[in-house]
Amino acid sequence: MITDLRIADLCRVLRVSGVVSCFQELEPTQEAEEIRLFLLQALETEVALRAGRRRLRAIQTAGFPTMKRFDDLDPAMLPDDGRRYLPLLRSLTFLEDHQNILMIGNSGTGKTHLAIATGICACEQEYRVMFKSVANLVYELSEAKQEKRLTTLQKSLKRVDLLILDEMGYVTVDLPGAELLFQVLASRHETSSTIVTSNLIFSEWIKIFHEPILTAALLDRITHRALVMNMNGTSFRQR
Repeated sequence: MITDLRIADLCRVLRVSGVVSCFQELEPTQEAEEIRLFLLQALETEVALRAGRRRLRAIQTAGFPTMKRFDDLDPAMLPDDGRRYLPLLRSLTFLEDHQNILMIGNSGTGKTHLAIATGICACEQEYRVMFKSVANLVYELSEAKQEKRLTTLQKSLKRVDLLILDEMGYVTVDLPGAELLFQVLASRHETSSTIVTSNLIFSEWIKIFHEPILTAALLDRITHRALVMNMNGTSFRQR
């Protein structure tokens, strides 16, 4: 019976294998059929509740500074590339291709909002997501290195499906910090996706990292097969 197969599948998902043997012992009566239907509804409800809790936990642990969703956006207020690539961000297809998204433009044009909305959408689809400002991440990496737990932090950053690095360029990075950031991006190259928001065009990233060879190597990793969005426009706050 389809109902029995569905119940058995749900029991496996919920890891309650003992329930399967109980309902299989029921005689084929009208009352037994009603019990099966009730059990099916109860199991489906429990699966949905657990999935909802996982999504909520994923959003809470991602570290978003605020909750911003796609529905909160007015597409007409976005720069051209923001409107053009909005469907792609919502679809999350770039995650399947391990593609990076680079949002480059002046302040107040919706870069962080788009990045957070994409991250929340990914959490709701049960992807692993982490949000960090570049300054905070470099500080955490430097601190972890001093406390001899850098490897653990690097592994956790490598495991996430989507790493969102906000505000690249708002704070300069010293050479040891730049090297640590490079290691993170290099480890994720072509294996997972990273979203970066920045107010500086690529030729000005030397102002962030100071060292030309390291800057070139970092750009090479992060821009390979990446989608670059021109997010220059009039600031929302100025409007």
